[in-house]
Amino acid sequence: MEKGRRNLPSPDAEQHGILETLKLKREIGLTSAVSLIAGTMIGSGIFMSPEWVLRNIGSPGGSLLIWAACGTLATFGALSYAELGTLIKESGGEYIYILRNFGSLPAFLFSFTSVLVVRPAGVAAISLSFAEYAVAPFYPGCSSPELVVKCTAVACIVVLALVNCLSVRLATSAMNVFTAAKLLALLVIVVGGSVVLAQGHTQSFQNAFLNTKAGAGAIGIAFYQGLWSFDGWNNLNYVTEEIKKPEVNLPKAMMIAIPLVTCFYLLVNVSYFAAMTPAELLSSGAVAITWGHKVLGNWVWVMSLSVALSSFGSANGTFFSGGRMCYAAAREGHMPNILSMAHIKRLTPSPALIFTSVVSIIMVIPGSFSQIVNLFSFTAWLFYGITITGLLYLKIKKPELPRSYKVPIIIPIIFLLACVYLILAPIIDQPQMEFLYVILFILSGVIFYFPLVRYKCHPACLQKCTMHLQLFLEVAPTEKNVN
Repeated sequence: MEKGRRNLPSPDAEQHGILETLKLKREIGLTSAVSLIAGTMIGSGIFMSPEWVLRNIGSPGGSLLIWAACGTLATFGALSYAELGTLIKESGGEYIYILRNFGSLPAFLFSFTSVLVVRPAGVAAISLSFAEYAVAPFYPGCSSPELVVKCTAVACIVVLALVNCLSVRLATSAMNVFTAAKLLALLVIVVGGSVVLAQGHTQSFQNAFLNTKAGAGAIGIAFYQGLWSFDGWNNLNYVTEEIKKPEVNLPKAMMIAIPLVTCFYLLVNVSYFAAMTPAELLSSGAVAITWGHKVLGNWVWVMSLSVALSSFGSANGTFFSGGRMCYAAAREGHMPNILSMAHIKRLTPSPALIFTSVVSIIMVIPGSFSQIVNLFSFTAWLFYGITITGLLYLKIKKPELPRSYKVPIIIPIIFLLACVYLILAPIIDQPQMEFLYVILFILSGVIFYFPLVRYKCHPACLQKCTMHLQLFLEVAPTEKNVN
């Protein structure tokens, strides 16, 4: 994990004189940036989370308010992150912002938690969703075998690893295609719901707020499930060094993608409630499929295919950005050296991508969708709050720093208050041991930080192992691309 990774040059890199010039290319334009955000956000969540939002909040009207609030909160977060991304033009997202604002230990705790839990959990949950919908048509009228679902999820992760290791352009092209496909699928649901509403099916909207639960914990958990569908609003900050003109395209892509997705989500939820009663929605294991049976009839297979493609595209975006987080942490000496390297020909951070895929596969084996979402959400929002605190520090203490984009200070303040609420409300109102385990896991990173990072007590075989892996994977150290 030593920062002196340049002592381990690849023979191929040294021979061709590219040791000091190897960088990830800027290949992400505005269209691909919008696709990365929207394509990652629109995944399995909108097809699975509506049931869990309704279950926790209790009413259709309350559910729609939660979805609107989630979209607003994601927009506030993205606008705040846009200023951070134009101030600190390095890849790595929250990790690099925490490192620059608060120092090495907090950044290491984030990278430790994110690399081993948060990002792999996101990939695992989305892959499980993809698998559920992909195998459902082969088991009509009954639940899909758990073994088949998990094997399919593992296959999804392996394919994603191959695509992302082969080429950045191939991965971004896949994101563009899948984003167009999933927007079309959501449009089908919106149009179908409009037809149902025009036919007078409005019973779900009569007394829409009846049985609404007002407890802080219930609202917090409902937010967790809704915000899971918006996860990905911050993914562009993980690949800042690969964006063309980041000072322009970073905020612009966020301003286009997130309001667009929020509008679609609200209209899709209205469509669900138009076609189903709340009781039917709660008893549905796959909301989009139940909707398809009621509205599309024999064409319900279109929904299964659409959701599977949507989930796969979202997993691709999460995988793409998650690998960059691991790569950035290794480049700063907070992860094993090999993870900071890129392929000498394809210029992809393949070691970090392979590592992320392995951890994701391990999480698929024992995991279930709802458990992974709650674990992911609590951890993620804890670090979102820390990151936004760093932005407020920069705005108050260092207003002289050059900024190509400024967010009004009230927006990050509101976002930070929401983070505090989402962290504390479920713990206070509905305490669960899982939250304690998460906190203990985060703090356990201190045990590894001092010997491995602070005092650099590394195993004698680490350098030798790194050199063998370099030769085997054909990778070399990289320079930051911040110009």
